[in-house]
Amino acid sequence: MLRPALAGLALAAATLVIPGTATAQPARSPVVVKDVTFPTMPLGELQRSIKNDRGINLGGVGSGLFPAARRGDFWMVTDRGPNGQPTVNGEKRRTFPIPEFAPAIVQVATRFGVEIKKYIPLVGRSGKPVTGISNQQGHDELPYTWDGQTALPYNPSGVDTEDIVRARNGDFWLVDEYSPSLLRVSARGVVIARYVPAGLNLTGADYPVKHVLPGILATRPQNRGFEGLAINGNTLYLAVQSPLQNPTKAVGDKSRVARILTFDIRRGRVTGEYAYQFEDVTTFDPKVNGDQSQMKISGLVHVGGDSLLVDERTDNVARIYQINLAKAKNLLGGRYDRADTTPSLEALSDLSAVKPAPKSLVVDLSVVAPTLPGKVEGIALLDPRTLVVVNDNDFGLGEFGTDGRLIDSGVKTRIVTIRLPKSLH
Repeated sequence: MLRPALAGLALAAATLVIPGTATAQPARSPVVVKDVTFPTMPLGELQRSIKNDRGINLGGVGSGLFPAARRGDFWMVTDRGPNGQPTVNGEKRRTFPIPEFAPAIVQVATRFGVEIKKYIPLVGRSGKPVTGISNQQGHDELPYTWDGQTALPYNPSGVDTEDIVRARNGDFWLVDEYSPSLLRVSARGVVIARYVPAGLNLTGADYPVKHVLPGILATRPQNRGFEGLAINGNTLYLAVQSPLQNPTKAVGDKSRVARILTFDIRRGRVTGEYAYQFEDVTTFDPKVNGDQSQMKISGLVHVGGDSLLVDERTDNVARIYQINLAKAKNLLGGRYDRADTTPSLEALSDLSAVKPAPKSLVVDLSVVAPTLPGKVEGIALLDPRTLVVVNDNDFGLGEFGTDGRLIDSGVKTRIVTIRLPKSLH
């Protein structure tokens, strides 16, 4: 007997043949074929350096997703860790309930639910954990304790990791929202190098810092640095989450132009920079009342050649588009990398001269997986017709009780596998 969902598909595929008429075949649609949920696991059981996990469980792992060697296994990465933004004395403050938390690489198996196979906290050259605390005064938010009452010291080694890939030599590559930056990490979790925008002057980190990215990237909105990462051999693709605040926040908040970069692993430098045009938020997600700044790129996947999948989303709607960088103009080192260029790339309304990457819709996750929580941030491709996505549950952060223990939001991390109606190649 067919399950209800499969029975519905079978009925949808049926056709009625009437003599003398053409047979109309309905268009096939993407369909969810697997949906698994992360287990509940206290952070204090995973990271020994945590003194008080405040009742917070492992979460935030939906920030990145990359296939491991065995089908159904994935590499994932947490973000900077549990954090909040309460209003204290009329001021919004960035809080870190577990300031000693180290962002971690997590390997999972999904054949029977979700099994955690490896948990690898990031460490610096000294072997000490790399935290998720903000880096620099003036460039990053001032960090506070869980209640927003006491300021914490900045940590130049801290990272807000948001996506992950693994190279053929076993190294991991991660992207970060703070600088924004790109990190090369060993198989054991040691940060080998961090690549940041030129002129940032990030000093004092517990690993080598290389100021090689375009300096204009330092104008990213707060907490909106790199969030998407993909790999093809020795080429990395990096997506800035939102339009740069270039030249001002007002321009960036209204802009529909983001940037995607290519980076050569062997040479350790950027080789390309391309414009990406967001959809108009008024039709993409009417719930945000025309706020274009709610549009984000949260994931990339290499498909083949110069083709990528892009996870474009708000907190309510997520759609996967396919783009082709071969048909876009390489802007690297040109006028749009200069802060004095008027109008800036982000201020342009006519994009014909900069030729953004052409795009086509692959799947609307709001339709295919409507019960999937918001913030779909990790995407992977198992084969040309099998897409996997995961949400970021923000560590279940809700309110804290007077005892400093979390009252969990109840939002779970789910890994959803989708069968596409046709091959992407």
